[in-house]
Amino acid sequence: MRNNRLRLIVALLSALAVAGGLLGISQAHGGAVALIEVNGIIDPVTERFIARAMEEAEQADATLLIIQLDTPGGLLSSTREITQHLLDADVPTVVYVSPRGARAASAGTFIAAAANFAVMAPSTNIGAASPVASTGEDLPETLKSKVTNDAAAEIRSIAAARGRNQEKLEETVLLAVAFTAEEAVQLSMVDFIAGDLDDLLVQLHEQETVLHPPDGERVVLDTREVVVYTIHPTLVERFLRFLADPNVSYLLLSLGSLGLLIELLNPGLVVPGVVGIILLILALATLGSLPVNWAGVALVLLAVGLTVLEFYVAGYGILGVGAIISFALGGFLLFFHTGGPSPTEPSIGVSLWLLVPTILALSGGGGWALYTIIQSRRGPPEPGIANLVGETAEVATDLTPRGTVHLQSELWTAVVEGGEHIGAGETVVVVKTDGIILTVARPLESTQAAGDA
Repeated sequence: MRNNRLRLIVALLSALAVAGGLLGISQAHGGAVALIEVNGIIDPVTERFIARAMEEAEQADATLLIIQLDTPGGLLSSTREITQHLLDADVPTVVYVSPRGARAASAGTFIAAAANFAVMAPSTNIGAASPVASTGEDLPETLKSKVTNDAAAEIRSIAAARGRNQEKLEETVLLAVAFTAEEAVQLSMVDFIAGDLDDLLVQLHEQETVLHPPDGERVVLDTREVVVYTIHPTLVERFLRFLADPNVSYLLLSLGSLGLLIELLNPGLVVPGVVGIILLILALATLGSLPVNWAGVALVLLAVGLTVLEFYVAGYGILGVGAIISFALGGFLLFFHTGGPSPTEPSIGVSLWLLVPTILALSGGGGWALYTIIQSRRGPPEPGIANLVGETAEVATDLTPRGTVHLQSELWTAVVEGGEHIGAGETVVVVKTDGIILTVARPLESTQAAGDA
């Protein structure tokens, strides 16, 4: 019995030893390959995601980091930081322009050129990294030269470090030339074409590259039996990516301004003001990651100020009309630039399908409010309002000197006669009506008591 148990233990240990040996052989020939997907505009969120993925791949001692890329371009500052990460990486990197129909345009051209291996899927393209005016026309020669010289020098240095065709990559900046995958391979702008991820790994096997070019460590890739794992964006990165959309930024700015406006016109509601300030902070934070025209932001905020002034002073609609015009111009100019654009940025703007309905909706609501205010100021008092003189009301929000009061189970806007400050909860008397705005004062006995004291 004991012999049987001993034999069983020996057999199990032998099996474990064999399994361990096989695992060691597998690990010796294989490894881990990290994969990330980068789609859309290149911005600080993208740069931080790539930097984090590169750090994780290095810490995991990954064989390779593959960046699957499809981009129309992005910010020059973020593009420069990404190319620096790629040139200084301690793990071999591959930029794979994929899937079919994808592109590495503008900023994508710089990023692909900076990787150890630049690979494209069939039916993809690379290039067109030349600056154009905001109207889509070519820039004047002098301005174009000033804008592109630095970018051309940048891409030449990247191409030299990676042994790529400097002349043709420079043409993508100077002449806005784009190349198909086949043309890019023939011209030595990229390394090869791969139909899918498996084909990419097969072709990468035993390829040689240099870390920290030009005199860095030489590495020969072993991509047999590797395990590919995907590094996904974190929840924070996904949230920031969502906010960085120009349309989302415009909505945050518009809704935040609306919430602030409601709070200013109805002091004490609290919720619209708090929500409005939060949305405005988010809008300003995300706009900092986009090529925004701050004059557009200023016009939107000016519209809020003009609307408030229309309610507080007798502008007779002029200030209100100015607010509507200011808001519309702010939306159109939010991402509009007249100077020399970056050679890495695509055309960015708020969709007209969002911009026009938003302007029409807010202008319609604002127009109706202005019409009501003007009518209340020009016409005779509404039936029953004149009879409120002498009525007693309770202060709902501090009158400093303007605020709100409770009168006949309704909330009214009120202003204190003489500019006195009256706290919430106190009793006041209506002494005059101006449209739908009440002028109030302390009751006579309260005034006399305060004088006696």
